[in-house]
Amino acid sequence: MNNAFWLPVIFMVLMGLAMLAYVLLDGYDLGVGVLLRRATDEQKDVMISSIGPFWDANETWLVLGIGILLVAFPLAHGVILGALYLPVVLMLCGLILRGVAFDFRVKAQAEHKPAWNTTFYAGSLLTSLAQGYMLGMHVVGYENTWINVSFAVLIACCLVAGYSLLGAAWLIMKTEGDLQKRAIVWARNCLWLTALGVGAVSLMTPLVSAVIFDKWFTMPNLLVLSPIPLLTLACFVLVWRVLRTLPLAGDRYCWVPFVGTVGIFVLAFLGLAYSLYPNLVISQRGGITIWDAASAPESMMVVLIGTVIVLPAIIGYTIFAYRVFWGKARELTYY
Repeated sequence: MNNAFWLPVIFMVLMGLAMLAYVLLDGYDLGVGVLLRRATDEQKDVMISSIGPFWDANETWLVLGIGILLVAFPLAHGVILGALYLPVVLMLCGLILRGVAFDFRVKAQAEHKPAWNTTFYAGSLLTSLAQGYMLGMHVVGYENTWINVSFAVLIACCLVAGYSLLGAAWLIMKTEGDLQKRAIVWARNCLWLTALGVGAVSLMTPLVSAVIFDKWFTMPNLLVLSPIPLLTLACFVLVWRVLRTLPLAGDRYCWVPFVGTVGIFVLAFLGLAYSLYPNLVISQRGGITIWDAASAPESMMVVLIGTVIVLPAIIGYTIFAYRVFWGKARELTYY
């Protein structure tokens, strides 16, 4: 086995899966935070309760993904975080605001609780916007032209809508009554802007690089890869049609919008991953491949051993937490 070739591939897969897990898991609780300001005070407590057992652990996947980028691909880590220094700082500020507000909103006096609710909303929105901007700039290769920055701002808004769609779909599955009905309306409103974001990234990525364009639009690749956009479109149609029928008696199909939205994100991720591979940074003037950015094989082997030990623990804890707290959410209380 050629470690210098395969270890970067293995770490790129691990990093990609960690970031996908983060987007899906922390994405829905960021979405719940963004939607918080639209609910009544009683509904806000239920919304926070629905993510309470999970939201902090969900961020573990972000730490894992960035940690892999740092230790396995230090060159790309320096380029990416150097180019995205300001949005990264804003994202961290948003995460701090969320963490502080989550704890203080429950323990604060009644007159201070609205302020902490607003702080939690602001932290969730700031984090989502920063991540969307980073995604947009990553797609265009970190070139700060006005067109690229405008595109990144558009993707930032669309990612907020995508997270809100995930959050609303989570609430449809985890709540009932008036809050569930409101979540259905929120999901309908967010669906179209999410579709715009997926379409914009799908169109822009091939335009940045002729290599990526050829990977998608030459035969037989065009036919082989056609299931990805077709299945994505099918997921959008499925979510839209189910949202138009909900709520149903017995809470039937309340899980379909969440599963369908997860399908959209997974398919979009697969398409972007295929476009980028084997690059970590793309550019019209060339990019940085996983082999260019990789650490020494000996170092990566040591890190891989640690990852093999840590990763099952993270997965096991995540599955255990979701299994224990499965079911409908109730108002968050502390005793």
